[in-house]
Amino acid sequence: MRCVLPMLLALLGLPLQAAELQPFSATYTTDSEKVPVSGTSGRALKPLGNGCWELSFEAAVLVIRFSEISTFCVDDGTFLPQTYRYQRRSLGRSREVAQEFDWAGKQVVGNNRGKPVRIALERGMLDNSTYQLVLQQDVAAGKKSMSYQVVDGDEISTYDFRVLGEERVPTQAGWVAAIKVERVRDPAENSRKTVMWFARDWGYLLVRLHQVEEDGKEYQVMLKEGTVNGRAVKGAEE
Repeated sequence: MRCVLPMLLALLGLPLQAAELQPFSATYTTDSEKVPVSGTSGRALKPLGNGCWELSFEAAVLVIRFSEISTFCVDDGTFLPQTYRYQRRSLGRSREVAQEFDWAGKQVVGNNRGKPVRIALERGMLDNSTYQLVLQQDVAAGKKSMSYQVVDGDEISTYDFRVLGEERVPTQAGWVAAIKVERVRDPAENSRKTVMWFARDWGYLLVRLHQVEEDGKEYQVMLKEGTVNGRAVKGAEE
């Protein structure tokens, strides 16, 4: 399993339909309510041609640095991951995950923290970054509940979500109309809580994320600035 912090920072937006993916970039601030942690993160989507894209993420919190890069293609509305790389560095120590999605051979091969990984691959499975785009596409399409099969390190995990409604959210770019979504977990197995807000009028870009850990620590991620297809995100005044 990956460290939870990159997952807090990694969710970003996309346009309404998979066929209409547009380049975007966004930066965020990250704060904790119970420990003196603050930092910044950024994520970007850029086209590679022939229906393929690169999704990149970088974050810095104190002395910890994270990076995550995935490539994927879209085939008839289905997202097909191609490669996934994750790295965490802190005080000379590092943790890495690397995955190659071999669709012809129907397998995922790579390594998780230095250990080899080989997993049977089926159409519809996603990597730990690309699923976030599919989530936002489904929110944009009006779905109320979503479930994804994600290659998470050396295992397949099921990620479930549900839409809670609409809210106006204050950001450094102004107030934006957003769709509120929560991660659904079995409280008997995991008491962590995650809630996200996606900007309805800005390609469903993530504008806020709030997470409560099992130990009670709380994290908040807020949009600082962003662009969608070259247009700067700008919300309304209060």
